[in-house]
Amino acid sequence: MIKRRAGRTLGLVVAGTMALAACGDDGFGPEPRNVVFAASLGIDLDAMTETPSGLFIKDDIEGTGDPVALLDTVSLTYTGWLVNGEEFDSGMFPATLGETALIPGFTEGIVGMRVGGTRTIVIPADLAYGSAGQGSIPGNAVLVFEIMLTSIVPA
Repeated sequence: MIKRRAGRTLGLVVAGTMALAACGDDGFGPEPRNVVFAASLGIDLDAMTETPSGLFIKDDIEGTGDPVALLDTVSLTYTGWLVNGEEFDSGMFPATLGETALIPGFTEGIVGMRVGGTRTIVIPADLAYGSAGQGSIPGNAVLVFEIMLTSIVPA
């Protein structure tokens, strides 16, 4: 599951992510541009938008309506893969962005989506589970998600 331990707050996660990003070599493993993606994933980082945090985003289907913002409650479906093409999780769930404990890259990747939209995101390890990993996700793993936004309830 993509959820992070519930005891953390968004402020700590964002501050920690920004501090790590400022350090340059963060010790979390390879950056997305330094890994080989399985052909089955169809990842072309040059065709994606890279955010200042190092997250890569591509809207496969734009969707309609207002874009998602922090504190919006959303319902979505997702599938997550390791860069070797191995699926590690999929499902659907509701979340309140900034309050539900999600990995930082997943939250950042949802912001700006529109209902009915499908987005592919590539999350560097420092915005995912870092060197510790989680369950079947090894430490320092770059993750790939396809997300479909099914609804938004504005804050």
